Amino acid sequence: MSVHAIESEAELASRHLDRDTKRIIFAAALGTVFEWYDFFIYGSLAAFFSTLFFPKGNETAALLAALATFGAGFVLRPFGAVVFGRLGDLVGRKKTFLVTMLVMGLATAAVGLLPTFETFGWWAPTILVGLRLLQGLAVGGEFGGAVTYVAEHSEPDRRGFTTSWIQITATLGLFLSLLVIILCRSSISAENFANWGWRIPFIGSIGLLVLSLYIRLKLHESPVFQQMKAEGKGSKNPIADTFGDGRNLRLVLVAIFGVVAGQAVIWYTGHFYSLYFMTTTLKMSQDQANFYLLIALTLGTPFFLFFGWLSDRVGRKWIVVTGCALSALLIMPLFQSLATYGNPALAEFRARTSVVIHGNDCSEDQSLLGQLFQPQATKDCTRAKAFLTARAVPYVVKADSASLGIQMGDETVVGFDESKLLKALTERGLPSAKTPAEPNGPMVIAVLFALVFLATMVYGPLGALLVELFPARIRYSSVSVALQLGNGWIGGFAPFVATAVVITTGNIFDGLWYTIAFAGSTAVIGALLLPETRGRDINT
Repeated sequence: MSVHAIESEAELASRHLDRDTKRIIFAAALGTVFEWYDFFIYGSLAAFFSTLFFPKGNETAALLAALATFGAGFVLRPFGAVVFGRLGDLVGRKKTFLVTMLVMGLATAAVGLLPTFETFGWWAPTILVGLRLLQGLAVGGEFGGAVTYVAEHSEPDRRGFTTSWIQITATLGLFLSLLVIILCRSSISAENFANWGWRIPFIGSIGLLVLSLYIRLKLHESPVFQQMKAEGKGSKNPIADTFGDGRNLRLVLVAIFGVVAGQAVIWYTGHFYSLYFMTTTLKMSQDQANFYLLIALTLGTPFFLFFGWLSDRVGRKWIVVTGCALSALLIMPLFQSLATYGNPALAEFRARTSVVIHGNDCSEDQSLLGQLFQPQATKDCTRAKAFLTARAVPYVVKADSASLGIQMGDETVVGFDESKLLKALTERGLPSAKTPAEPNGPMVIAVLFALVFLATMVYGPLGALLVELFPARIRYSSVSVALQLGNGWIGGFAPFVATAVVITTGNIFDGLWYTIAFAGSTAVIGALLLPETRGRDINT
């Protein structure tokens, strides 16, 4: 055979491999997009759900409960990683993420059929939490499987770029959920959306489930897994090998605290907490906030692919570490800018207003557990704090008086009298709740884009880095556990923790210290302990 013929056959095989790889990436990514859509559709409506599934009487406590329910979806994600990670290393990548998709789709559709608190009482939020736990269990085994599957089909010098297509699926899932909500809200009246229209995005996910299952059924098993099984090199107990082996356990811990923790808080702060911040703190309409975030996501999403591609050229580690360090430095000023441009009138009022709450009886549990046993605030001080927090009024609490007094400059409102307090704040320039926010749209989009961009730096190279970090025989389990412990227990609760801190301190920016602390510590740990993985052989 001539040299020319050999080269032609090589070119043909390369083109076939490229086509096959593209088909695999498309099928795995599309299915994961739909699964993230199912998981995030609740998060996109969490502020709205606080009025549907929790008792009325304390809007800040209801919001906190709704955010905690969103966080409940993250509680079982590490357990899902253990259960489905073990299956993925024992029976195969493909079969396992077919099961995770089925569980996710059915749980999401069930949310759309759930009665509200008004008709079903406490059973409604109880079942809602149960369904969110099921969703968390499913997504715990989905993402690690998808990124492992794609990486094991990829060419070594393009692994960062090909796996970055899986990294964008979470953002695309959020994008799709916001788009569906906007279309539903614009197609029916606000009253009908509140009554029954909110159910459409959940029930409609059944169609996405059928399409996703059809696409994934056409995939074949990972060649790395097939080779490992054929050679008898697979692990008989992947979880024991992951946690029982000192070297592997060290890799998991480095992955969690040197990569994933920072990525998780940055992503959820930029994508979700920013949405709550705009609607609940800055008083933008839901449509305004969704629209601005959609544009920012559209502009920012390609950078997941860019940083994945760049990691194939310069390495994964320092892109991730740099992204975490920049986020620790920039998150606070970015949110301060978001407050300035998102509601200029409110920002001006906050700048010239200082409220001091005087009183000794200012402790009352208004967390999720507190709500279960005592749904409504009973102490005047708690009610005053909730009232001020709901209107983004800054305050400090001083335990220096036997009776409650709310001081604004030289004026003091004795006790909690909502009408008097609102009148006093309005006279000092607090924008009326009936007056829509007038944001500086281009600047809000610029700030949101910056938040998304920071997330792309740490998330784009992440899939390839984690796959290359762990050996093939425990890869599905180890990647999934590291991802879901970091994303589920550290990142997923970022919106809840941030909101709870704001309610406690009265400062709308104090909740961001949670994100700053984890982003900064991840940058330091990653710089010191994380190895560079680019170019590693993942067949062993």
